[in-house]
Amino acid sequence: MDANQLSASNPFGMDENCQNCPELCETREQIAHGYGDVGAEFLFVGERPSSGADRTGIPFFGDERGEAFQEILRALDFATQEPDEEPELENAFLTVLTRCRHPDRAPTDEEIRNCEPYLNAEIRMINPEIIVPVGERALREIATEYTTTPAEEFDIEADHATEIRGRGFELVPMIDPGVQTDNQREAFLQAFSDLFGRDYRQTKGRQGR
Repeated sequence: MDANQLSASNPFGMDENCQNCPELCETREQIAHGYGDVGAEFLFVGERPSSGADRTGIPFFGDERGEAFQEILRALDFATQEPDEEPELENAFLTVLTRCRHPDRAPTDEEIRNCEPYLNAEIRMINPEIIVPVGERALREIATEYTTTPAEEFDIEADHATEIRGRGFELVPMIDPGVQTDNQREAFLQAFSDLFGRDYRQTKGRQGR
């Protein structure tokens, strides 16, 4: 973790009382801003906080789906904590498109737009080598911003564990670990093993799909 980083939780001091989305303000328990190593080369982006993240303020943590995600981080040596302990991350940063949770629905397009400045600031300040969109919505939003391919041409099932060259970053999409099959999990771990086996830093800035 960066030597100057004082906290893994919301390390950039983003607004923890944001009121940009009134309906979400009424339903959230707390805001889940980004969490992890500010010097990370790998940035994981989900759609919205899970119920566990809404309770703990930590993306991808605090419930069954969060534990499935944390298992993958531990398998990749990004995380070292025991199950149910607050994540201890190295070279990985976790964040979401929208920072607040509605328990009964996915975020609206307007709510995602309201949170874009938070996500854009995190990406700019971390400047990762690899962005991992987790789930269909995250893939399409990130692909729209960082590739030249129309968003509708992406599909999380087909693009899972593949490398997509973009503008400034390489994307490696991932199906939500909470619904992955064993084969999909192994495919993702193998994709990262392949990344680690070569100099992935040379991919940054290459143009492509």
